[in-house]
Amino acid sequence: MRSCRGRRGSSMVEFTFAGIASIFLLISTVEISRGMWNYHTVAYAVREGALYASVHGVGCTNPGNSCSITVGNIANQIAGAGIGLDATELNVTFTTNSGATTNCNPLTSCFSNSTVWPPATNNDNAEGGSVTISANYNFQSALAVFWPGASSNPSFGSISFPASSTQIIMY
Repeated sequence: MRSCRGRRGSSMVEFTFAGIASIFLLISTVEISRGMWNYHTVAYAVREGALYASVHGVGCTNPGNSCSITVGNIANQIAGAGIGLDATELNVTFTTNSGATTNCNPLTSCFSNSTVWPPATNNDNAEGGSVTISANYNFQSALAVFWPGASSNPSFGSISFPASSTQIIMY
């Protein structure tokens, strides 16, 4: 019978090689899944904000109607639909049919903005016109720590996820 004395440390070495790869694979899977979830959530939140704005056009500003909305209302709608997103990392731009823009960088800066949107100027709130909401979300990922050529002091990397939605004003 042969002795296993010469193979005593090989199990530990094999486990180390397999363990490092397995841990990296596990972290990568979690981070990629988290990134995909955040990207989808940003797109969903922006679409919900644009839909909300599209049903509050010129009909809401007519005398006797009180359904006009503000930039703050839409910002809160986006934040409410963006479950799990850090609103301080979400930069949003509201664009009217005529090209006028309102920026919320970050989204939290517009929560109390009382400017009516879409505005009545240039007939931007007219039925059949369009509203566009665009956003960029800064996603922080641990994968950048493992990226080849990363600096000697590891830090979380940032990836920008863009999303945009254009809707036609209904009334």
